[in-house]
Amino acid sequence: IATVLDDVATMTKLATKKTAGVLGDDLALNAEQVTGVKASRELPVVWAVAKGSALNKCILVPAALLISSVASWAITPLLMLGGSFLCFEGAEKLVHKFLHPDAEEQKKKELREALKDPNMDLKKLEQRKIKGAIRTDFILSAEIIVISLGTVVGASLVTRFGVLVAISVIVTVGVYGLVAGIVRLDDVGQALIQRPRKISQKLGHGIVAFAPWLMKFLSIAGTTAMFLVGGGIVVHGIPFLHHIQKAIEDAVPDALETLAGLLFVGVFGIVLGALLVLIIELGMKLFRRDKAAAGH
Repeated sequence: IATVLDDVATMTKLATKKTAGVLGDDLALNAEQVTGVKASRELPVVWAVAKGSALNKCILVPAALLISSVASWAITPLLMLGGSFLCFEGAEKLVHKFLHPDAEEQKKKELREALKDPNMDLKKLEQRKIKGAIRTDFILSAEIIVISLGTVVGASLVTRFGVLVAISVIVTVGVYGLVAGIVRLDDVGQALIQRPRKISQKLGHGIVAFAPWLMKFLSIAGTTAMFLVGGGIVVHGIPFLHHIQKAIEDAVPDALETLAGLLFVGVFGIVLGALLVLIIELGMKLFRRDKAAAGH
């Protein structure tokens, strides 16, 4: 039992490192999902999404174990698919941010206007946000489980089960615990501002000013990590690319070896993501054009 627990702890640590990119993006996305919800309803919404996330993992963990037992050959292709999707998702975020900034701003404006409408069904809006967040969590959780499974593919069934359960608990408790803390930062700041002591007021103003920057940092860090993790998975799955990475690392001084490797997989992740976005966008345009032609 001690040996199994030691293996689970070691492999869980390794799996957590490999899933860091998805975790960062998961944290940023779920914190953003609460936007537009009444302050008094923020924590209940986070709790509802957390329960949905736990249910997602109850479905995904047995499915992953079944795949690893029945068709272990499928793990590497699934990892590659997950890595490619991470790169695509990161590139899509950049495209929307830099090429369609008005569309994002318009969405936020429409949400603000809708919230001012006295006839707006806030409960319905809240339920829609919860369902959307749980769907997003399912995709990200699937990526986390598959990446984690790739680190324990050669281990016993008990160890694989232990690692996947440990990762699921860490991800769910860690991410949604942090999300709950982040969405309440403004309230903590406002509470400190109202205190009589000047040091408390200054700290409160600092927290209020820091909260939006924290969200921006999480979004940037999550997107960067998606390219690094996704690109790294694909590069390690293709021997030719992995040899190029090793050659680059060997060509630079030892102090820059890790940085050079990260730079290579990061650039590869960006290029792969951009190509996938381009292919899918062109495919969607052709599909819409064919559909319109068929309608005529």
